[in-house]
Amino acid sequence: MIDLKLTDEEVRVLGCLLEKEMTTPDYYPLSLNALVNGCNQKSNREPVVSYDEETVLKALDSLKGKELVWQSDLSRVAKYSHNFLKAHNLVNKEAAILCILFLRGHQTAGEIRERTERLYRFNTIEEAKEVLNSLEEMGYVKLLPRQHGLKEPRYTHLLSDVTEHPGKEVTAHPLSPVHHDNAGDEQINKLRDELTRLRQELEELRQEFQEFKSQF
Repeated sequence: MIDLKLTDEEVRVLGCLLEKEMTTPDYYPLSLNALVNGCNQKSNREPVVSYDEETVLKALDSLKGKELVWQSDLSRVAKYSHNFLKAHNLVNKEAAILCILFLRGHQTAGEIRERTERLYRFNTIEEAKEVLNSLEEMGYVKLLPRQHGLKEPRYTHLLSDVTEHPGKEVTAHPLSPVHHDNAGDEQINKLRDELTRLRQELEELRQEFQEFKSQF
């Protein structure tokens, strides 16, 4: 098992940085505002949270202390990026799986394969399972015992405390089936990424305006 334990807040922040790097690379690294919005998304997050800036900053400071996050002050707004892959010698397909586990909790191999599609495309579930097995051997993930009433066992990451038999998990859409309209999901994901980009641009314009006003 790897010698690294993170809080739930650190896991969510790190997961968001991994996700946005892979889905919106043109707008990565992330500002604090964009990162808060990413943590608090209502979709593709389990559980849904409502972090304030102080909570996210505290997680960022802790991750910086663990050398997993870097802060850049070269632009008008401070930007944050992760160092997780380089620090742990991980590749994109491994990062995609860990990212989904960070953001959505315990999941079956089928769910992981489906939900990583925007991050890395696994052609078959067997291909996804091969990477999961590799991550399990390295101590990053664990296959939990199958719970009563569930058809398949679920995987979890091991970077925070593991609850092997969790209660009912808070989800964005608890009544939605696992297999849904992929075309509709793709459109929603594109709109979400565009909204993240626009929010970041708006924040930078607001900062520029404040600097302009301060000159008069």
